Amino acid sequence: MPGEPQADCLFCKIVAGEVPATVVRETETTVAFRDINPQAPTHILVIPKGHYADAATLAAEAPQLVADVLREAGTVAAEEKIAVRDGGPGTGYRVVFNTGTGAGQTVFHAHAHVLGGRGLNWPPG
Repeated sequence: MPGEPQADCLFCKIVAGEVPATVVRETETTVAFRDINPQAPTHILVIPKGHYADAATLAAEAPQLVADVLREAGTVAAEEKIAVRDGGPGTGYRVVFNTGTGAGQTVFHAHAHVLGGRGLNWPPG
C-alpha cells in the first residue's frame, strides 16, 4: 500500500529510529537529515515519512507530500544559511530528485537532495 513502511528500506528505518541519522528537522510528514556521502558543503536529504519509491510516484499518489518536502527543503536551506532571501548572504541552493538507477537513485524511497555552500555549476557533474 502506498505510504506504508517497507521493511527493507533504509529511509523507512531512519524514520522509525532503527537506523541512526543526523536529523536536522522533523515535521509531522517529513524528516531531514545530513547525507552520509555529501556532494557539497551542505547536503541534506528531505524525505516523506511515508514510503514512495521515487519522486514520480510521490507526485502521483501524494501531491501534498511533495509540497511538504519542498517547503522543508526551503526551510532547511534557510536554517543552513544557504538560502538567498531578502538580499541575505546565502549562496543559493539546488534541490534534486533522482528517479531511477540511471539518474543515480540508490535508495528507492523518494527524497530530495538539498545542496549548497559552494558554486553549483550547470550542468551538474
